[in-house]
Amino acid sequence: MGQEGAEDDKAGEASAYPDPIVDEALEWLARQQNAPLARADQQQFQEWLRRSPRHGEEFRSLEAMWGSPELRKAAEGLPAAARGSMDRRRLLPSARHPRTRSLRGAAAAAIVMIAIGAWQYPALMLRWRADYITATGDRANVSLPDGSLMLLNTASAVSIDFRNGQRHVTILEGEAFFDVRHDPAHPFRVAGHFGETEVKGTAFAVRTESDRDTVVLERGRVEVSRLSDSGDHVELDPGEMVTATAKALSTVVRRDPSEILAWRDGRIIFENQRLSRVLDELRRYYHGIVIVADGRVDDLVVTGNYRLDDVPGAIGTLADAAGETMTRLPGGIILLR
Repeated sequence: MGQEGAEDDKAGEASAYPDPIVDEALEWLARQQNAPLARADQQQFQEWLRRSPRHGEEFRSLEAMWGSPELRKAAEGLPAAARGSMDRRRLLPSARHPRTRSLRGAAAAAIVMIAIGAWQYPALMLRWRADYITATGDRANVSLPDGSLMLLNTASAVSIDFRNGQRHVTILEGEAFFDVRHDPAHPFRVAGHFGETEVKGTAFAVRTESDRDTVVLERGRVEVSRLSDSGDHVELDPGEMVTATAKALSTVVRRDPSEILAWRDGRIIFENQRLSRVLDELRRYYHGIVIVADGRVDDLVVTGNYRLDDVPGAIGTLADAAGETMTRLPGGIILLR
């Protein structure tokens, strides 16, 4: 993969997918399918795995998909034109590591990953890894194997592991609320992209985004730690919230759970928030596209309590209150100007 700095620059320029970590994971997987890694390359691979928990997570997911019969079958069904359009340099063995056996299976899998397109790959991987998933605008109640309750918010996905007495949930995307059955002998753990929350019996929510995980506690007590540094941790009391990023935990702040978790009742509540931020939240629940053509939106502050099953209605009311004009266009497009 080369030196770290050069490697990151290269990935940024030639990334096959929107997420460079996924692209790097696919690169490592393809190289290992082509031939055993040399000692120096193996050391670089192990260093890459240690840099972030997500590196190993994405690599293992790709590895599982790579050898699946379903993926090979999909590859066999690709037209010749699609197979010929891929960047073969990423799949063929290098001169340093020649091999004699066919690469047909490995190449076929990689062809599918490339052919499905950058916009389809994240959704495919999400469905591959998730045990429960919700569509945009939907919510879902789930009774977990231990009797705990989980409520998934819009466009969310989770995987669970309750084998051998474990109680482990991973938020792959979106947000979930948990009402955990008390069991001191078996801690309940929820991991996001950057942090992990451990409880024995309580009610809390975890939301994961591209650059942060947010935990808010409704009742009980939880401990939140960073995945990359378990020594960096904090305990929350009811009504407190903390954010975990790749670098640190935020300062604990007081927040009203009934406001932050109003989505459980199909509502969004906000007070003295920038309109641009409120629109970002409403976009999570809307199947269409919201376009803002007025830069003043960033400076407008709004307060409200709206239903999430009528996002256009909420945006229209906000637009009127803010002196903006809302236009609905074909295809579910909302224009604010």
